[in-house]
Amino acid sequence: MITPFPRHKLFVFSAIFTLFLTSCVTKKDIIYFQNAKDFETIVDTDTFTAKLKVGDILSVYISVISTTTSDGTIIDPARPYNIVRQGGGGGTNFVDYLIDVEGNIDFPVLGKIKLLGLTVEEAKALIKKKFSDGNLLKDPVVIIRVLNFRITVEGEVASPGVYPVSGERVSVLEAIGMAGGLTIKGRRDNVMIIRDFNGTKTISRIDLTTKEVFNSPVYYLTQNDYVYVEPNNSAISIASGDARIGTIISITSFLLTAALIFVTRN
Repeated sequence: MITPFPRHKLFVFSAIFTLFLTSCVTKKDIIYFQNAKDFETIVDTDTFTAKLKVGDILSVYISVISTTTSDGTIIDPARPYNIVRQGGGGGTNFVDYLIDVEGNIDFPVLGKIKLLGLTVEEAKALIKKKFSDGNLLKDPVVIIRVLNFRITVEGEVASPGVYPVSGERVSVLEAIGMAGGLTIKGRRDNVMIIRDFNGTKTISRIDLTTKEVFNSPVYYLTQNDYVYVEPNNSAISIASGDARIGTIISITSFLLTAALIFVTRN
């Protein structure tokens, strides 16, 4: 006589077996920097610095010791400023500068200054040189900050969205960290980065599972870069009802049902 197989155990076995079939994520799919060795040293030789683009919004601050320029412009020496005032009335006003479609900002006293394609350090040196060459200010200290430096991270991350960057550069790893990290469904080996420079878009891909990511030309992001993390095969299979997985599940369900009928009749 055949001992009946407990029905509830058969259902548990069915659920576990089906889950096993639909689980396609492996350790190799989710671990970062898999070829990095213990105590290995990786020297960052990348001197990348983001360059200014059309549409960037800049705050330009200049501090000086002298309070009067050669043309009679009065400067407030008590604090940095980004616009000077004529004569003795009114206080120092703070404004932001937009890089126009021609790549210029319109700076008081100096007029049009082309900053397109320069790094922040190069822009500071240029403005300082213009003040010095015109005998307007002696040894001015120039500070520039990009106000609209932000990046967008979308796809399989914990918190997709637009994130502001306070420094002058940010790595793709830091950007992903801002977004809460990749989900278990995120594809690590094919992260897409879309970059726009004055209307020209470039698409690059990086592999976070290898240490070579540190040498990628897009490892450091520029303002308004878009980072997209694709779903991995597991996520795609679940979302789209992958035909192969569906067929396996159907066959498995049929066999388990037949087994259930068999053991309950004997």
